[in-house]
Amino acid sequence: MLRQTPASPLLSLPGAVPAEAPDEGVAAHYGDLFREQRALADGSGFVDLSHRGVVTVTGAERLSWLHLLLTQHVSDLAPGHATEALILSAHGHIEHAVYLVDDGETTWMHTEPGSQEALIAYLESMKFFYRVEVADRTDEIAVVHLPAGSITEAPGNAVVRETAHGRDLFLPRTDLESFAAAKGPAIGVLALEALRVEAHRPRLGLETDHRTIPHELGWIGTAVHLQKGCYRGQETVARVHNLGKPPRRLVFLHLDGSEVHLPPHGTPVRLASDGEEGRQLGFITTSARHHELGPIALALVKRNVPVDAPLMAGGTAAAQETVVEP
Repeated sequence: MLRQTPASPLLSLPGAVPAEAPDEGVAAHYGDLFREQRALADGSGFVDLSHRGVVTVTGAERLSWLHLLLTQHVSDLAPGHATEALILSAHGHIEHAVYLVDDGETTWMHTEPGSQEALIAYLESMKFFYRVEVADRTDEIAVVHLPAGSITEAPGNAVVRETAHGRDLFLPRTDLESFAAAKGPAIGVLALEALRVEAHRPRLGLETDHRTIPHELGWIGTAVHLQKGCYRGQETVARVHNLGKPPRRLVFLHLDGSEVHLPPHGTPVRLASDGEEGRQLGFITTSARHHELGPIALALVKRNVPVDAPLMAGGTAAAQETVVEP
């Protein structure tokens, strides 16, 4: 069972509506979803991600040790350089996704809400004689996201992880309310999720299930380095990359805007020509209402689904765009 982080104090802000799983503990929105999306897309405001797990690794051998465990090349990770990585099972299935930055003394990472204990348990089991210390910092450190284009200055006591999609701040949890008062407006996670879906970016636990491999989601190259040394699951990664194709592929869907309800996670995806009783070819992973595109979704479908085939998500018509090539 995942341990839930205490609810964010920012849920007391005017208009705050609590988010549902897997984002319990922070606000889904603060009263105007599309206004919040537009602000985020324009580089304004911040998103409270204080429900996410925060883990640190210290010690002189931290980067060389992590390099052995992660799918990403991190042995020479420069201070301040952001990256992302996966931890795979022995069969190459995705178990953890971590978002990292090193400040020269400590490697900081955030991960899915409540998953930090399982991540730490794995890391601890792999320490052996390496001079490293792993710590759960979730109760003292909050993650805050500033969108791409934001001119907001990060507080001096925050560790900054900067990417093309924005900056993640590792901020003392005690400073969260004062940060919100000075750097607002606060924006809910639904706005960030809509922009994530638009950008075709996968998320562990939504775009993944127990048998997902990185190739299916387009994580090769961004979270998986193909030229680094061995790590658990590397044989599967190399074999599929060099000799075959993944069994499924991520697609982006434009959904019929006349439908009142969005198809939830797990909704079956079928060929439109087969109707609602046709053979299931995949499932919805994340759906969202976008301020410009309308209802959109990501879905994981069988590789051999024709790229131009009209689809149905439950009873909702869907037009697909290719994210991962078949």
